[in-house]
Amino acid sequence: MESFGTRLDFLKPAIAYFSLVFATGFVLGTMRVLLLVPQLGERTAELLEMPFMLGAIALAARWVNRHCGNEATSSVRLKIGFGALLLVLIADFGVGVWLRGMRPVEVITSRDAVSGSVYYGMLLLFALMPWILGRGKS
Repeated sequence: MESFGTRLDFLKPAIAYFSLVFATGFVLGTMRVLLLVPQLGERTAELLEMPFMLGAIALAARWVNRHCGNEATSSVRLKIGFGALLLVLIADFGVGVWLRGMRPVEVITSRDAVSGSVYYGMLLLFALMPWILGRGKS
């Protein structure tokens, strides 16, 4: 992940960033659904999960930035974040449409108004975090 000489060199770090956060989200999401939702309800359980996901996002972005070295410019860090975001959106739509039988528009609109808004804000932070944490390094 050290060299950024070609236009697609951001893909490996984007896949790594996505994979780290997705795996954490899978584990936390499973615990949320099995342990918290029955006790607290969907909205509260999702909101309680968000700080842990933010921590995972920050740690994963730091790890990716550290492995990119100083060669990664701000624009490369943005490409890493938004490339990883694209992978999250593909995964969200894949799970919603193929596993849950939802229509594509339902994948977006079926979220709770409060926790869904926080979720979409977290997606934006996810996309920007490699750039945010990498400012001043390029």
